[in-house]
Amino acid sequence: MTANEELFARACQVIPGGVDSPVRSFRSVGGTPYFVARAEGPYVWDVAGRRYTDYVQSWGASILGHAHPKVVEAVQRAAADGTSYGAPTEREVLLAEAIRERMPSCQRVRLVSSGTEATMTAVRVARGFTGRDKIVVFDGCYHGHADTLLAAGGSGLATHGVPGSAGVPASAVADTVVAPYNLVPAVGGDVAAVLVEPVAANMGLVPPAPGFLEGLRAACDAAGALLIFDEVITGFRLGRGGAQERFCVVPDLTCMGKVIGGGLPLAAFGGRADVMSVLAPEGPVYQAGTLSGNPLATAAGLAVLELLDAGAYAQLSGRAGELAAGLAQVIADAGFPVSVPVVGPLVGLFFSADAPTDFASSKAADAGAYRRFFHQLLDRGVAFAPSPFEALFPSLAHSHREIERTVDLAAAAAMASREPA
Repeated sequence: MTANEELFARACQVIPGGVDSPVRSFRSVGGTPYFVARAEGPYVWDVAGRRYTDYVQSWGASILGHAHPKVVEAVQRAAADGTSYGAPTEREVLLAEAIRERMPSCQRVRLVSSGTEATMTAVRVARGFTGRDKIVVFDGCYHGHADTLLAAGGSGLATHGVPGSAGVPASAVADTVVAPYNLVPAVGGDVAAVLVEPVAANMGLVPPAPGFLEGLRAACDAAGALLIFDEVITGFRLGRGGAQERFCVVPDLTCMGKVIGGGLPLAAFGGRADVMSVLAPEGPVYQAGTLSGNPLATAAGLAVLELLDAGAYAQLSGRAGELAAGLAQVIADAGFPVSVPVVGPLVGLFFSADAPTDFASSKAADAGAYRRFFHQLLDRGVAFAPSPFEALFPSLAHSHREIERTVDLAAAAAMASREPA
């Protein structure tokens, strides 16, 4: 039994499924997950000492690469002053100001500890502000594991949600309407908010169709509903101002995470001052968190944002473009239908001839081919997401040489992934 297998067996005795988040499991691809012992730059090392070029990068949180010296230094310096106070700190104010400066739509900001907290509370704020109950979400988008947002989509143009998880009562999603991504749904006068990933990155990578985000903005304005962008993935990754800057569509509320925590547990939501004023202690909508605005996490977040200038984003997009073009070429050369969409620094990978435009077409891609390719690539020391429904996250630490090496290994992995004739 290998070191990873032994540790996984032990984990399964004390942790449900052996992992603390289902996305870390290898359920979609089969096999045993590798357990990370340490990480640096574009690499992680498992408990057996094997090095992998990592395109998971903590699911996009490590935009600078792992263990960036300036982030490590900022966290160490902050930790020396204490790890949690339960009282306001200056860095909370500095980070909120930094977010507002980069995303002017976030006139006021509340820091929390996870993306789930951010989306859950943004929906509560929208309901409290509008006095309405219904929310519209999109099939295949993921907004965390709050009961209201765990609604499974149907096949119709827009369906009322049914629970997408055991333990979620039907009443929790009774006011959640699920619509197909990239189609503007009807937004009635009873809708509090439309919640959307401006670039869908939890069904693989699916860009917004031309006019989709603009159509949502117009539909919300006509109905008096709020538009909420879930930028937990895209925020400060697609550019200095996130997806809303890239696509020139301004939401009423924005949810952020991953990049702004620098790899530590931190998220935020922000928006129009009048909407955010309903939050306690100023207004009647309650939200709280003992570790919100944690001093280590805010130190890490500030260190990351300081390093993300125009040059950094140009480099990120360039590396992503190189990776996507290389993967598309070598996988096609191996005889597979393939689509490798790119949006700025985000890369998707589908074993299908046409790029998916919604969850239904994303699910139609060949998951078996992805599974074989994933393991062949992992055996060669390159770690992609252990699911065909996740994006790839090249970081600033992935050099041109490392991208070229990845593509070379992908060529061999793709050839080895072909099923026998």
